[in-house]
Amino acid sequence: MSRPSPTPVLGHDGALPEGEEKHQAVEAMFDRVAPGYERMNRIISLGLDKRWRRRAIQALDVAPGARVLDLACGTGDLCRDLAAAGCPAVGVDFSAGMLAAARVPSPLVRGDAAALPFDDGAFDGVACGFALRNFVDLDEVFCEVARVLRPGGRFVALDAAVPEQLVMRLGNAVWFRGAVPVLGRLLSREPSAYRYLPRSTAYLPDGPELIVTLERAGFAAVTRQTLTGGSVQLLAGARA
Repeated sequence: MSRPSPTPVLGHDGALPEGEEKHQAVEAMFDRVAPGYERMNRIISLGLDKRWRRRAIQALDVAPGARVLDLACGTGDLCRDLAAAGCPAVGVDFSAGMLAAARVPSPLVRGDAAALPFDDGAFDGVACGFALRNFVDLDEVFCEVARVLRPGGRFVALDAAVPEQLVMRLGNAVWFRGAVPVLGRLLSREPSAYRYLPRSTAYLPDGPELIVTLERAGFAAVTRQTLTGGSVQLLAGARA
């Protein structure tokens, strides 16, 4: 019996999936890319991903030994960096393939960011690296993050952004939308993923709307800063 074809992450016309179709397609995509995911991240980010994670951990601003959740932990890069900073984290991800490929000292849990399997106020901090655009409903996810944080607990999230400055925006487009899909074809067994990832920034609201969405979910003192010429954004806030 032949195996069923994997759920395509892009439609035949190149359209991005929505709703439950997005959930299933993105989960299946990450299951397939998991074995080579970290290597491709290093290449695509030109090695800058380590610097971005350090900035996120600084913005998280929790004491050593704090209870931290790595939301959409993937193969565990951020979990390892948090552990090195004295904050061993619990990792959660909906992709079984990602969790199977992770090599981390942290406990890992399979779960949906929109229905986290943790008690209210269970964590002092929540960190999320480059996953916001893969969630189906950011309002639901941010409300869940607020629920599992104690009052005053911190949330930080890294994700891609489109630079405002024209030269940087053009350079970002050449690399992210031009070179990255080519690298995906050459270096990955799942080239469609590297067509999807640059286009998936279309799911993200603009900066002011992201801030409002976090505030609506119960966060205060929300900030947004951009890194690397505006190609990456770092959101931070505290549960009210």
